[in-house]
Amino acid sequence: MIGRRVDSLAVQVELETAEPPAVAAEDVRVRRGGIEALRGVSFTLGTGRVVGLLGPSGCGKTTLMRALVGVQARVSGRLGVLGKPPGVPALRRQVGYMTQAPSVYADLTVRQNLTYLAAVRGVPHAELDGLLAKVDLGAEAHRRVDALSGGQRARVSLACALLGEPRLLVLDEPTVGLDPVLRKRLWNLFGELAAGGVTLIVSSHVMDEARHCDELLLMREGRVLAHDTPSALAARAGSHDLEDAFLALIESSSMPGASSVEDESPRDAGAC
Repeated sequence: MIGRRVDSLAVQVELETAEPPAVAAEDVRVRRGGIEALRGVSFTLGTGRVVGLLGPSGCGKTTLMRALVGVQARVSGRLGVLGKPPGVPALRRQVGYMTQAPSVYADLTVRQNLTYLAAVRGVPHAELDGLLAKVDLGAEAHRRVDALSGGQRARVSLACALLGEPRLLVLDEPTVGLDPVLRKRLWNLFGELAAGGVTLIVSSHVMDEARHCDELLLMREGRVLAHDTPSALAARAGSHDLEDAFLALIESSSMPGASSVEDESPRDAGAC
Protein backbone atom coordinates (compact mmCIF):
# COMPACT_ATOMS: atom_id res chain seq x y z
CA MET A 1 0.00 0.00 0.00
CA ILE A 2 1.28 3.48 -0.84
CA GLY A 3 1.32 5.45 2.36
CA ARG A 4 1.13 9.11 3.30
CA ARG A 5 4.27 11.26 3.26
CA VAL A 6 4.50 14.92 4.23
CA ASP A 7 7.65 16.97 3.71
CA SER A 8 8.71 20.60 4.05
CA LEU A 9 9.13 21.58 0.38
CA ALA A 10 6.42 24.25 0.56
CA VAL A 11 8.12 25.88 3.55
CA GLN A 12 11.53 25.68 1.86
CA VAL A 13 10.18 27.44 -1.25
CA GLU A 14 9.12 30.49 0.76
CA LEU A 15 12.25 30.58 2.96
CA GLU A 16 14.76 30.18 0.15
CA THR A 17 13.23 32.44 -2.49
CA ALA A 18 11.54 35.16 -0.41
CA GLU A 19 8.64 35.04 -2.86
CA PRO A 20 5.27 33.29 -2.66
CA PRO A 21 4.82 29.94 -4.38
CA ALA A 22 3.36 29.93 -7.87
CA VAL A 23 0.26 28.17 -6.54
CA ALA A 24 -0.88 27.35 -3.02
CA ALA A 25 -4.12 25.36 -2.67
CA GLU A 26 -5.67 24.21 0.59
CA ASP A 27 -8.93 22.23 0.76
CA VAL A 28 -10.17 23.67 -2.53
CA ARG A 29 -13.68 22.55 -3.45
CA VAL A 30 -15.99 23.27 -6.35
CA ARG A 31 -19.63 22.20 -6.53
CA ARG A 32 -21.36 22.20 -9.93
CA GLY A 33 -24.96 21.16 -10.39
CA GLY A 34 -25.08 19.30 -7.10
CA ILE A 35 -21.86 17.41 -7.88
CA GLU A 36 -18.58 18.13 -6.12
CA ALA A 37 -16.16 18.54 -9.04
CA LEU A 38 -13.18 19.27 -6.75
CA ARG A 39 -13.12 17.52 -3.39
CA GLY A 40 -10.65 19.07 -0.97
CA VAL A 41 -7.65 19.61 -3.27
CA SER A 42 -4.42 20.70 -1.54
CA PHE A 43 -0.95 21.23 -3.04
CA THR A 44 1.84 23.80 -3.40
CA LEU A 45 3.87 24.55 -6.54
CA GLY A 46 7.19 26.35 -6.63
CA THR A 47 8.36 28.61 -9.44
CA GLY A 48 10.21 27.60 -12.59
CA ARG A 49 8.63 24.14 -12.91
CA VAL A 50 6.80 22.17 -15.58
CA VAL A 51 3.93 20.51 -13.74
CA GLY A 52 1.89 17.81 -15.43
CA LEU A 53 -1.76 17.69 -14.41
CA LEU A 54 -2.80 14.18 -15.36
CA GLY A 55 -5.87 12.04 -15.05
CA PRO A 56 -8.80 10.59 -16.98
CA SER A 57 -11.43 12.78 -18.65
CA GLY A 58 -13.89 14.14 -16.10
CA CYS A 59 -11.53 13.91 -13.12
CA GLY A 60 -11.55 17.69 -12.45
CA LYS A 61 -8.46 18.90 -14.33
CA THR A 62 -10.23 21.65 -16.30
CA THR A 63 -12.25 22.74 -13.25
CA LEU A 64 -9.03 23.12 -11.26
CA MET A 65 -7.41 25.12 -14.06
CA ARG A 66 -10.43 27.40 -14.32
CA ALA A 67 -10.23 27.98 -10.56
CA LEU A 68 -6.53 28.89 -10.86
CA VAL A 69 -7.20 31.62 -13.45
CA GLY A 70 -10.23 32.98 -11.60
CA VAL A 71 -13.06 32.07 -14.01
CA GLN A 72 -14.60 29.20 -12.04
CA ALA A 73 -17.67 29.93 -9.89
CA ARG A 74 -18.44 28.46 -6.46
CA VAL A 75 -14.85 27.88 -5.35
CA SER A 76 -14.29 27.36 -1.63
CA GLY A 77 -11.15 26.75 0.40
CA ARG A 78 -7.91 28.72 0.14
CA LEU A 79 -6.29 29.31 -3.24
CA GLY A 80 -3.40 31.65 -3.97
CA VAL A 81 -1.72 32.36 -7.32
CA LEU A 82 1.64 34.19 -7.13
CA GLY A 83 0.59 35.33 -3.67
CA LYS A 84 -2.75 36.81 -4.77
CA PRO A 85 -6.36 35.62 -5.11
CA PRO A 86 -7.01 34.11 -8.56
CA GLY A 87 -8.42 36.44 -11.21
CA VAL A 88 -7.53 39.79 -9.60
CA PRO A 89 -6.52 42.60 -12.02
CA ALA A 90 -2.91 42.50 -10.81
CA LEU A 91 -2.56 38.99 -12.27
CA ARG A 92 -3.84 39.75 -15.77
CA ARG A 93 -0.38 40.06 -17.30
CA GLN A 94 1.21 37.51 -14.98
CA VAL A 95 -1.02 34.53 -15.80
CA GLY A 96 -1.54 33.04 -19.26
CA TYR A 97 -4.38 30.59 -19.92
CA MET A 98 -4.88 28.32 -22.90
CA THR A 99 -8.29 26.67 -22.97
CA GLN A 100 -8.88 23.17 -24.30
CA ALA A 101 -10.89 24.48 -27.27
CA PRO A 102 -9.08 27.25 -29.19
CA SER A 103 -10.41 30.59 -27.89
CA VAL A 104 -9.46 32.91 -30.76
CA TYR A 105 -11.37 34.88 -33.37
CA ALA A 106 -11.90 32.67 -36.42
CA ASP A 107 -12.60 35.59 -38.79
CA LEU A 108 -9.29 37.34 -38.00
CA THR A 109 -5.81 36.42 -39.15
CA VAL A 110 -3.27 34.94 -36.76
CA ARG A 111 -1.45 38.26 -36.47
CA GLN A 112 -4.68 40.24 -36.03
CA ASN A 113 -5.64 38.01 -33.11
CA LEU A 114 -2.30 38.62 -31.43
CA THR A 115 -2.31 42.35 -32.25
CA TYR A 116 -5.75 42.78 -30.70
CA LEU A 117 -4.89 40.88 -27.54
CA ALA A 118 -1.54 42.67 -27.25
CA ALA A 119 -3.39 46.00 -27.30
CA VAL A 120 -5.79 44.80 -24.58
CA ARG A 121 -2.91 43.64 -22.37
CA GLY A 122 -0.61 46.57 -23.12
CA VAL A 123 2.04 44.33 -24.70
CA PRO A 124 4.43 45.93 -27.26
CA HIS A 125 3.77 44.79 -30.82
CA ALA A 126 7.51 44.25 -31.23
CA GLU A 127 7.08 40.96 -29.33
CA LEU A 128 4.76 39.42 -31.90
CA ASP A 129 7.27 38.18 -34.48
CA GLY A 130 9.29 36.34 -31.84
CA LEU A 131 6.13 34.87 -30.39
CA LEU A 132 4.97 33.59 -33.78
CA ALA A 133 8.36 31.98 -34.28
CA LYS A 134 8.16 30.24 -30.89
CA VAL A 135 4.95 28.45 -31.86
CA ASP A 136 6.08 27.88 -35.47
CA LEU A 137 3.38 30.07 -37.04
CA GLY A 138 5.47 32.73 -38.73
CA ALA A 139 4.49 31.50 -42.19
CA GLU A 140 0.80 31.50 -41.24
CA ALA A 141 0.71 34.99 -39.70
CA HIS A 142 -1.53 36.50 -42.41
CA ARG A 143 -3.93 33.56 -42.76
CA ARG A 144 -7.40 33.67 -41.22
CA VAL A 145 -7.80 31.35 -38.26
CA ASP A 146 -10.79 29.58 -39.84
CA ALA A 147 -8.48 28.46 -42.69
CA LEU A 148 -6.03 26.77 -40.31
CA SER A 149 -5.86 23.16 -39.18
CA GLY A 150 -6.94 22.20 -35.67
CA GLY A 151 -3.35 21.93 -34.50
CA GLN A 152 -2.51 25.35 -35.92
CA ARG A 153 -5.50 26.91 -34.18
CA ALA A 154 -4.31 25.41 -30.91
CA ARG A 155 -0.93 27.05 -31.43
CA VAL A 156 -2.61 30.42 -32.02
CA SER A 157 -4.26 29.99 -28.61
CA LEU A 158 -0.90 29.09 -27.10
CA ALA A 159 0.69 32.21 -28.61
CA CYS A 160 -2.07 34.31 -27.05
CA ALA A 161 -1.39 32.70 -23.65
CA LEU A 162 2.32 33.52 -23.98
CA LEU A 163 1.72 37.25 -24.63
CA GLY A 164 3.37 39.53 -22.10
CA GLU A 165 5.79 36.96 -20.66
CA PRO A 166 3.51 35.64 -17.90
CA ARG A 167 4.99 34.07 -14.75
CA LEU A 168 2.37 31.30 -14.65
CA LEU A 169 1.05 29.45 -17.69
CA VAL A 170 -2.05 27.27 -17.36
CA LEU A 171 -2.34 25.11 -20.47
CA ASP A 172 -5.29 22.76 -20.97
CA GLU A 173 -4.14 19.90 -23.24
CA PRO A 174 -1.94 22.10 -25.48
CA THR A 175 -0.50 19.20 -27.50
CA VAL A 176 -3.79 17.61 -28.64
CA GLY A 177 -3.88 17.25 -32.42
CA LEU A 178 -0.20 18.00 -32.94
CA ASP A 179 2.20 15.74 -34.80
CA PRO A 180 5.16 14.23 -32.89
CA VAL A 181 7.66 16.79 -34.22
CA LEU A 182 5.57 19.77 -33.07
CA ARG A 183 4.83 18.10 -29.73
CA LYS A 184 8.57 17.71 -29.13
CA ARG A 185 9.20 21.36 -30.05
CA LEU A 186 6.51 22.54 -27.66
CA TRP A 187 7.82 20.45 -24.78
CA ASN A 188 11.29 21.88 -25.47
CA LEU A 189 9.76 25.37 -25.35
CA PHE A 190 8.03 24.56 -22.05
CA GLY A 191 11.36 23.47 -20.59
CA GLU A 192 13.04 26.69 -21.76
CA LEU A 193 10.29 28.80 -20.20
CA ALA A 194 10.61 26.93 -16.89
CA ALA A 195 14.38 27.44 -16.93
CA GLY A 196 13.63 31.17 -17.15
CA GLY A 197 11.48 31.04 -14.00
CA VAL A 198 8.02 30.49 -15.51
CA THR A 199 5.77 27.91 -13.87
CA LEU A 200 3.73 25.83 -16.32
CA ILE A 201 0.73 23.68 -15.44
CA VAL A 202 0.09 21.41 -18.41
CA SER A 203 -2.92 19.10 -18.40
CA SER A 204 -3.09 15.86 -20.34
CA HIS A 205 -4.75 12.46 -20.21
CA VAL A 206 -1.78 10.92 -22.08
CA MET A 207 0.57 9.38 -19.53
CA ASP A 208 3.44 9.28 -22.03
CA GLU A 209 3.76 13.07 -21.76
CA ALA A 210 4.44 12.81 -18.03
CA ARG A 211 8.11 12.07 -18.64
CA HIS A 212 8.60 15.65 -19.89
CA CYS A 213 7.48 17.15 -16.55
CA ASP A 214 9.39 18.13 -13.43
CA GLU A 215 6.43 17.27 -11.20
CA LEU A 216 3.13 15.45 -11.59
CA LEU A 217 -0.26 16.03 -10.04
CA LEU A 218 -2.32 12.87 -10.58
CA MET A 219 -6.08 13.40 -10.30
CA ARG A 220 -9.07 11.11 -10.09
CA GLU A 221 -12.71 11.88 -9.21
CA GLY A 222 -12.00 15.43 -8.09
CA ARG A 223 -9.07 14.57 -5.84
CA VAL A 224 -5.29 14.72 -6.16
CA LEU A 225 -4.07 11.17 -5.71
CA ALA A 226 -0.39 12.08 -5.67
CA HIS A 227 2.06 14.94 -6.18
CA ASP A 228 5.65 13.92 -6.87
CA THR A 229 8.35 13.68 -9.52
CA PRO A 230 7.81 11.11 -12.29
CA SER A 231 10.73 8.98 -11.14
CA ALA A 232 9.61 9.03 -7.51
CA LEU A 233 6.04 8.07 -8.40
CA ALA A 234 7.25 5.16 -10.51
CA ALA A 235 9.59 4.02 -7.72
CA ARG A 236 6.86 4.16 -5.08
CA ALA A 237 4.63 2.02 -7.25
CA GLY A 238 7.46 -0.41 -8.05
CA SER A 239 7.15 0.14 -11.79
CA HIS A 240 9.19 1.78 -14.55
CA ASP A 241 5.97 2.54 -16.44
CA LEU A 242 4.12 5.68 -15.31
CA GLU A 243 0.76 4.40 -16.53
CA ASP A 244 1.19 1.28 -14.38
CA ALA A 245 2.23 3.51 -11.47
CA PHE A 246 -0.94 5.60 -11.87
CA LEU A 247 -3.09 2.46 -11.91
CA ALA A 248 -1.32 1.25 -8.76
CA LEU A 249 -2.13 4.55 -7.04
CA ILE A 250 -5.78 4.20 -8.02
CA GLU A 251 -5.93 0.67 -6.63
CA SER A 252 -4.21 1.77 -3.42
CA SER A 253 -6.56 4.72 -2.91
CA SER A 254 -9.56 2.43 -3.38
CA MET A 255 -8.46 -0.10 -0.72
CA PRO A 256 -10.29 -0.01 2.63
CA GLY A 257 -8.21 1.93 5.15
CA ALA A 258 -5.88 3.36 2.51
CA SER A 259 -4.40 6.71 3.51
CA SER A 260 -4.66 9.87 1.44
CA VAL A 261 -1.75 11.08 -0.65
CA GLU A 262 -3.41 14.18 -2.03
CA ASP A 263 -1.35 16.80 -0.18
CA GLU A 264 2.08 15.37 -0.89
CA SER A 265 4.85 17.49 -2.41
CA PRO A 266 7.67 16.32 -4.67
CA ARG A 267 10.55 14.90 -2.69
CA ASP A 268 13.20 16.45 -4.90
CA ALA A 269 13.50 19.48 -7.15
CA GLY A 270 15.26 17.83 -10.06
CA ALA A 271 13.74 17.70 -13.51
CA CYS A 272 12.67 14.41 -14.95
